[in-house]
Amino acid sequence: MKNFLKINEKDNIILALRDLKKDETLDVNGDTINVKEDIPRGHKIALKKIMKNEIIIKYGFPIGHALTAIAPGEHVHTHNTKTNLSGTQDYQYSPKHSTNPYIKDEKRTFKGYRRENGNVGIRNELWIVPTVGCVNGIAEKMIKRFEKYVGDISPFDNVLVLKHNYGCSQLGDDHENTKQILLNAVNHPNAGGVLVLGLGCENNELPEFKKALGNVNEGRVKFLISQAVTDEIEEGFKLLLEIYENAKNDKRGEIPLSELKVGLKCGGSDGFSGITANPLLGRFSDYLNAQGGTTVLTEVPEMFGAETILMEQATNEEVFHKVVCLINDFKEYFLQYNQPVYENPSPGNKAGGITTLEDKSLGCTQKAGSSQIVDVLKYGEVLKTNGLNLLSAPGNDLISSSALAAAGCQLVLFTTGRGTPFGSFVPTLKVSTNTQIYEAKPHWIDFNAGTLLEEGVSSEQVLNDFIDYIIRVASGEFVNNEKNDFREIAIFKSGVTL
Repeated sequence: MKNFLKINEKDNIILALRDLKKDETLDVNGDTINVKEDIPRGHKIALKKIMKNEIIIKYGFPIGHALTAIAPGEHVHTHNTKTNLSGTQDYQYSPKHSTNPYIKDEKRTFKGYRRENGNVGIRNELWIVPTVGCVNGIAEKMIKRFEKYVGDISPFDNVLVLKHNYGCSQLGDDHENTKQILLNAVNHPNAGGVLVLGLGCENNELPEFKKALGNVNEGRVKFLISQAVTDEIEEGFKLLLEIYENAKNDKRGEIPLSELKVGLKCGGSDGFSGITANPLLGRFSDYLNAQGGTTVLTEVPEMFGAETILMEQATNEEVFHKVVCLINDFKEYFLQYNQPVYENPSPGNKAGGITTLEDKSLGCTQKAGSSQIVDVLKYGEVLKTNGLNLLSAPGNDLISSSALAAAGCQLVLFTTGRGTPFGSFVPTLKVSTNTQIYEAKPHWIDFNAGTLLEEGVSSEQVLNDFIDYIIRVASGEFVNNEKNDFREIAIFKSGVTL
């Protein structure tokens, strides 16, 4: 492996590919750089003298400005660099559309479940969806009773409760967000059957929830109000058995890759995220879009500083204005609470080599690839258009991954340089940015993009291996969060709790 990497010819920094020691020398295109201090891997080093207030360039774009003069070979990080970001901005539509490099419609398939309404799931699971957090414990007891009785839960891949804390004492947008995310979960194609479980006194009332749900397969979706029966465990158990009887003959069938919907997410990022794992997801996104499939990028605060790149990818002016609203509305959300729009990256990100929000965003947005953006979804909206979509949600891992699943993604691809064990309520496939975390946490990480840093490794071969793996996962192969039974649902909250 090389000692350093210059990502773009315009850059005035290089990236350490391993821990560098003080007084080491680096040959950069014939110029000798003396390392002035110990530099951790993934961190930045000044390539030339950078004057105070001069712009720091990485990926060919500004990531902030120097707080003081920085000599060649010095560490460039939070102690001497500051973001250029502030409030909302005005933008002009200047499209830059590139040709998708991948062959269209290769006729590849995966083995999934075709639902009665035409939608496709990559799992066949039995879910209990509580309308309110008060019944989480009841739901768990119902599942234990059911699993003990049936023994073998086949053809279900899993039985779980989508536990959450909300559904009552909420007003306005918070109440609507909770209701909508749960409605989307009930309709999710990865669920072969759902028991909607209420308490009876919550403001997320089950009769109104059922009305908003519309027409459902009554053999697959059941409803129970706990306060309306004497033995809620027994009644719930009976309903789960009815769903089981209606689903026991479900089988996988060949499904075109065009019906795969994949969420794109990162968390616990490091200095390699924008070099290995995120570009890999970008190439996969372009490939899946070429097959007629769908990818979704979210984490709006982690678009700040790189949003103009996404705006240039908007398929038309209408979508461009949706992207502008997505960015500025989220900035306004920060500002209404008197919070700076640039209060990111996290301590873990900084330890991994990410210095400013622009630094993080320019790496984060590479997950979108170069395809045209066909639509922008509000939080809680469901996918309508195949292709690359943007979705309004915060950077928080659990909330944004849940939002991707609720939008209709059957699978979430999650890149990480620091590692994380969690999973959303759909398979959450972890892609490491470096080999070290892959080897340290094989029970968390599913695919190693760190091999892209190794000499002689072809990016196209890594992509092909990745595509093959994703097809296996879509066809039923479990990822680590499923093996560990780490599954979460988290709902965005911004207002008053009664």
